[in-house]
Amino acid sequence: MIHPDQNLPRVCILGLGYIGLPTAAILTQHGYSVIGVDINPNVVDTINQGSIHIVEPDLDQAVAIAVQTQKLQASTTPTAADIFIICVPTPFHPATEGLPQPNIDYVLAAAEAIAPILQPGNLVILESTSPVGTTEQVAKTLAVAGAPVEQLHLAYCPERVLPGNILHELIHNDRVVGGLTEEAATTAQSFYASFCQGQILTTDARTAELCKLTENAFRDVNLAFANELSMLCPNLKVDVRELIRLANHHPRVNILQPGCGVGGHCIAVDPWFIASAVPNHSPLLQTARQVNNHKPQWVVNQVVAAAQEFATIHQRQPIIACLGLAFKPNVDDLRGSPALEITQNLQALGYTILPVEPNLKSHPTLNLMPWSLALDKADLLVFLVGHREFHGLTLQKPSLDFCGITHQSAH
Repeated sequence: MIHPDQNLPRVCILGLGYIGLPTAAILTQHGYSVIGVDINPNVVDTINQGSIHIVEPDLDQAVAIAVQTQKLQASTTPTAADIFIICVPTPFHPATEGLPQPNIDYVLAAAEAIAPILQPGNLVILESTSPVGTTEQVAKTLAVAGAPVEQLHLAYCPERVLPGNILHELIHNDRVVGGLTEEAATTAQSFYASFCQGQILTTDARTAELCKLTENAFRDVNLAFANELSMLCPNLKVDVRELIRLANHHPRVNILQPGCGVGGHCIAVDPWFIASAVPNHSPLLQTARQVNNHKPQWVVNQVVAAAQEFATIHQRQPIIACLGLAFKPNVDDLRGSPALEITQNLQALGYTILPVEPNLKSHPTLNLMPWSLALDKADLLVFLVGHREFHGLTLQKPSLDFCGITHQSAH
């Protein structure tokens, strides 16, 4: 096993986003020297100044200390190391026909970038959520680029962390490590065991890749059930959150809470990685995606109906406050956010929108407003994300709650 000491291997992390940067910070706390690589020079400059470009509790202090102690340095190009961790984005290609297709261009570009500096015995770990077979494609890319693939340890180990609690979960969550060889799996297991307190479970790379996709697809299906309940309950004059609260008292029922859709980089994307590979054997996954993808438009329809009712009574269109733009509470992450989609769609329909996102200072196309000012100026309040700032508010104006804020206050 690798033990933290002054002779720890040097780690190169490619991608300094929501996974790469926290991982770099944690590794420096356990004695590692880390070079972090990102193609965005602004990100590199920010980190080298001891600051961060994302919102994550306690990460700012961890990065500041890592940079100050010279254990973390950021660069736009990779340098020689003993361990390489790829944490770059893996979006999908939106399909004009058929199912969306995975896009692993960033992963393969990262592999090409490190190929010239890889040495025999190096450990290369892919953490990016990827379709089954991606680790094998990384190996092929490295081989074509002239890297000594037969003498490398190649493994896949997906992140399993929750934004807002990343630093804790990077240490305490169990990890699944899949190697292209048994030796690669055990080598990667030893590395993670040096800073993770959870179990480090080994398997082959394909199983590890599908494991991460399966975890998020499971959540997507369950969220689709909750979201479908939320869309049918109004027709039956039933409060969906009261319904779920009561149903969950059954000892074997645990229905998730509905929202305004499903966003983020993982849950809204990963099921397509499975479905696109086996389209004729994944009808449930595809249907769940369709239900969750439809939810934002359903929300827009509800807001439009409320706006029309207001206009009928007051003979003018309402000013609408859209409260929350991130894909989940208490983060600044807009990736795949249904709340952002809803806000932009309402604005495109011609309504006067007051966008509120307390975790962001600005937005390139929306004029963000402090939540207290928006509550004062708006005629109609639309709660899209359950940020902590919105809890416990006394509401004096008509409101639509798509994230359970007012229901939590009632209970």
